[in-house]
Amino acid sequence: MEKRVPKQPASRRLHDNAAYLSERLGVDKSFDVIRLDVEYGGRAMALFMIDGFVKDDMLHYLMEYLSGLEEHELKNHPLEKLLKTHLPYVEIGQTDDLEEAAAAVLAGPTALVVDGVEHIILIDARTYPVRGPEEPDTERVVRGARDGFVETIVFNTALIRRRVRDPSLRMEYVQVARRSKTDICICYIEEIADPELVRRVRESIAAIDTDGLVMAEKTVEEFVSGRHWNPYPVVRYTERPDTAAAHLYEGHVLVIVDGSPSVMITPATFWHHLQHAEEYRNKPIVGAYLRLVRFLAVWASVFLLPLWYLFMTEPELLPGALQFLGKANLGDIPLFAQLLMIEVGMDMLRMAAIHTPSSLATALGLVAALMIGGIAVEVGLFSNEVILYFSVAAIGTFATPSYEMSLANRLVRIALLILSGLFGLFGYVLGIAVWIIALARMSSFGIPYLWPFIPFSYRGMRDVLIRSPMPLKNRRPAILHPRDPDR
Repeated sequence: MEKRVPKQPASRRLHDNAAYLSERLGVDKSFDVIRLDVEYGGRAMALFMIDGFVKDDMLHYLMEYLSGLEEHELKNHPLEKLLKTHLPYVEIGQTDDLEEAAAAVLAGPTALVVDGVEHIILIDARTYPVRGPEEPDTERVVRGARDGFVETIVFNTALIRRRVRDPSLRMEYVQVARRSKTDICICYIEEIADPELVRRVRESIAAIDTDGLVMAEKTVEEFVSGRHWNPYPVVRYTERPDTAAAHLYEGHVLVIVDGSPSVMITPATFWHHLQHAEEYRNKPIVGAYLRLVRFLAVWASVFLLPLWYLFMTEPELLPGALQFLGKANLGDIPLFAQLLMIEVGMDMLRMAAIHTPSSLATALGLVAALMIGGIAVEVGLFSNEVILYFSVAAIGTFATPSYEMSLANRLVRIALLILSGLFGLFGYVLGIAVWIIALARMSSFGIPYLWPFIPFSYRGMRDVLIRSPMPLKNRRPAILHPRDPDR
């Protein structure tokens, strides 16, 4: 469990409280930590805030309001009068722990220390630098909503509330990590989600013990998944509020991490990573066709290249009508080496594209096309067939909706290729068998990873393979054990 900082009780003396907060926050060492000593209603006070996190106009309004106080107005029960009468603001609270007050200031709220009061008043008049809720690049749709999650947790919860106006929607707030104190929200619909699932998610997040969540949701995933060397993701990421809302209505639990535009959907099976909002933005028959094409593309990205290598090295495996697939001019370099080289080369191009400024992206694409499409073939580095079949596999990789799933499938493809090169057909079949067994043994927060294929569920598998019309989807996924199974 996370180690807690010992509580530091506040005193009634302003000097003691202000001195502790000044030392803890490093007022004299950090230019953006502000301490403002003031006097209102005949009482000495101190304001602690972070420059850049404070709504200046709101704080100026409150200070102007306080400046009109008379001494007798704060003579008796000053804390109660300030909270209920003289600080007209919605988000206001109190704490008697100076450590909690210091942590709150670093998160954005302003701390008001009042002489003679052994509580610190917290005024949540904060604002963050934030971009607009634009459509995410990785989950675009032809027709549909264009808003997407941003890096501010409050904005993201508002985008979800806009779509889920259920009174039982719950947003549980926790802080994780001893030093970064990252804000995390656990979101679910109480009347739908399984209480046991909510408990699992809550406890897995509470068990995170680290200094800081430097990579936000990805660091959280590594702590809660428990499978550090398994490339397959056990949570699904989305940057679309409509996708997140749809999963809430199924009984999933969302994890929203401040500083990240990606929301984690838990639990997530293998098939969740193959779904896309575009399928539900079209008529059911069109969506079913798009889903089928996507499945074919994903399977091709995993199995096609190693299978073609087998046909090239063992032509007797091909039936008579497909003998043409085993005929190719492979050049001087061994086929196995060509396939490994082009796999590594494609990843090099992908990394280069990420690090290339957008203004130079076109130039990079031209260089890649000339190197791989033309010159590499002419000099005999690759054969035309290698480029053709690898291109089909690469298209399948890019057609995979989940970026994490596409990377995991790419590693499986390379492993199958190596096994096929070393052991032939036996290695190919063995690799597929080990892959399926490994996936079948996985689980995501207690949910089998390959459900509804293993264990098999006819109704669930039908919904996976076929994009059913929404009026006919009147039951929630049984594997999630929803409290209200009917839609």
